[in-house]
Amino acid sequence: MRVKNGVKLGSMCVAAAIVAACSTTEAPGPIEPTGPTGRVRLVNLITDAVRGRVNASLEGLVFTVDLQYGQTAPANLPSPATAPYAAVYTGDRSFILKRTADTTVVVATLPFTISDSQDRTVYATGGAAGSAVTGFVLTDDNPAPVAGVTRLRIVNMSPTGGAVDVFVTAVGADLSTATPRATNLALRTASAYFTVAPGTYQIRTVPAGTAPADRAALAANVLASTAFTGATARTIVIADNATGGTPLRAVVIVDR
Repeated sequence: MRVKNGVKLGSMCVAAAIVAACSTTEAPGPIEPTGPTGRVRLVNLITDAVRGRVNASLEGLVFTVDLQYGQTAPANLPSPATAPYAAVYTGDRSFILKRTADTTVVVATLPFTISDSQDRTVYATGGAAGSAVTGFVLTDDNPAPVAGVTRLRIVNMSPTGGAVDVFVTAVGADLSTATPRATNLALRTASAYFTVAPGTYQIRTVPAGTAPADRAALAANVLASTAFTGATARTIVIADNATGGTPLRAVVIVDR
């Protein structure tokens, strides 16, 4: 039995999870890939109240349904189909997004390319004031987790915020003496990966280059408090509000 259209068993399980339980682990099964594979996930950052909730298909197979703003697929699917990524064959692929409320309406087609053993994230962005929904693709680095630390990366997907300095600090820490984890982070760019000790953190942004004395007054409190545990990895996405503009927010995505 062959897997059609270049989508590995992992994605078939994602589709099946819409109607029945299906494991998304890599356990051996009767259907195995016949070529090299990578992994992909989809993040919904569409700032349009009408087109913002979408279903997604990948190579003709259901990838997710009713993906809402700030959610990530396939992790949004019901348990046990909650893996952070879905496996696909390498090559040129594309997501087709349709309105959940009216699946005759195609919201966007988002192409991407997968290489062998590569993890990629496709961000669906735009849509405010009837603008086009487009895709932004990043390659993710997911080594084995390390005990006692959390591995983080920051991605700026906020058109409103512009280039920012990003602080990941203890809750209520004085920004005038804090060191930013990312500086001059422009729209559609990602920071280098870094590590923090397990604990509870506050995430704030200021316009890039803001003087230390002015940071508190200009800070956007994008995430008031979030807990990170050891031996995990997370991507922190700086984003606009669900319908565009302020207040800015942060979306924390599980990598590992």
